Amino acid sequence: MSLQSVSVSQSPEARFREYLASRPEPKRFTTQHRELLDHIFARHKHFDANELLDDLKAAGSEVSRATVYRTLTLFVDAGLLKRIEVGNRTVFDHDYGYPAHDHFVCEACGTMIEFAHPRLDEVLKEAAAANQFRATAHSLVIRGTCAACDQARAARRRLVM
Repeated sequence: MSLQSVSVSQSPEARFREYLASRPEPKRFTTQHRELLDHIFARHKHFDANELLDDLKAAGSEVSRATVYRTLTLFVDAGLLKRIEVGNRTVFDHDYGYPAHDHFVCEACGTMIEFAHPRLDEVLKEAAAANQFRATAHSLVIRGTCAACDQARAARRRLVM
């Protein structure tokens, strides 16, 4: 399932500029910030910092590794991206302009599948209420095996038998 973007009141750049200006010690918006925002929001895919660096290098960018790491943290703090811990890997996902969603992660190939289900949201709200807890956000990652890897495993078994 591929999630469709949702309408937002500001562009990612406008939202990020607002965030930078609202900090206790305001920061300026740089050309590197713009380059990273444009690159990340031009496509909807999950990525880690190394993949982003490789993509940027292939596109001819000279943004440094340190700038990428610092800026990814700022994008998360600004509500543009969210971090998803998958084993020993930190993956980034769009958090701005997309509906709330969760992920299935294939432990064999690393594929991440986005999903949203209204009954899951209802169950989480009920569980929070039953525990007198005010939930503000959640991140659910379900690990297992995707259909392609499951089929490949079954095919290998048939060959061995």
